[in-house]
Amino acid sequence: MLVVVSGAQYNGVERVVDILVDGFGFERLSAVDDHELLLEYVTKNYTRNLVLHCDDLELYLKLEKRPFLIHISIEAPLALRLQLSGLTPEEFINVADLDHFKDDKIRLVERAHLKFKLVDCDLSTLDNRLKENIENQLRVLQSQDSLTLVNPPLRPDWDTYFMKLATLAASRSNCMKRRVGCVIVRECRVIATGYNGTPRHLTNCFHGGCPRCNDGDSKNLHTCLCLHAEENALLEAGRDRVGQNATLYCDTCPCLTCSVKIVQTGITEVVYSQTYRMDDASFKVLREAGIKVRQFSFREEPLLVFV
Repeated sequence: MLVVVSGAQYNGVERVVDILVDGFGFERLSAVDDHELLLEYVTKNYTRNLVLHCDDLELYLKLEKRPFLIHISIEAPLALRLQLSGLTPEEFINVADLDHFKDDKIRLVERAHLKFKLVDCDLSTLDNRLKENIENQLRVLQSQDSLTLVNPPLRPDWDTYFMKLATLAASRSNCMKRRVGCVIVRECRVIATGYNGTPRHLTNCFHGGCPRCNDGDSKNLHTCLCLHAEENALLEAGRDRVGQNATLYCDTCPCLTCSVKIVQTGITEVVYSQTYRMDDASFKVLREAGIKVRQFSFREEPLLVFV
């Protein structure tokens, strides 16, 4: 795995690199003018634990293509940055912002997977706090087969993948109330997707197409013209295509009406992300029908780590 560490001057980047090298056995790399040479090296040695302090956006964009890269950015408050700099306040002011607000530096830092925020200005405990938090993150990435090998997130697991597809589908919603997305899969293959909104050929909900949603009415659900994400996906698939052992992923727990339709079309498992006010009634119907129901939570991206 390659860990790239970035951050503005005096944010503690080198401290993080030192901890990875001295505390966790990472190999320290140095940025070189020949980017292709460095890219070739890390690719050939991707099973080793490598760390690089990088403040070059062009280099990072090349390294970022590799699936074994983890990017950590470091950001500290001004008081701590002043202590780390060893400069007088006047000297610090003259150099700190010039580095921190460079266009390329901002773009680089914002691309981080893990964003370490050094919120405690106690310099005496900084290294211990950093080491503890780094160890926690490495434990998450640790290979199940080897306690000494760090396993990079080469790709998401199936639950994360399909729930992300459901979230992407939700971005197409035209409902005024909320955006909901749904994906139906069988044997890890997508059968259908759906999102909520008014039926085709009708005016979009957010253009006034559904009077109930546009009036802000939380009652009279039977007057709503919007199809739910689950309904759209089930209509798209049909019972024949749903077949046996299909799973429905939805970023919001199905309502009671959708739960009845899920039962009728033969879905065997429902995976949801967010809760809904009708959860209890929906769960009762789904469980009575023998459908497995479970909640799935995303790992936050980018992950904020407060140190």
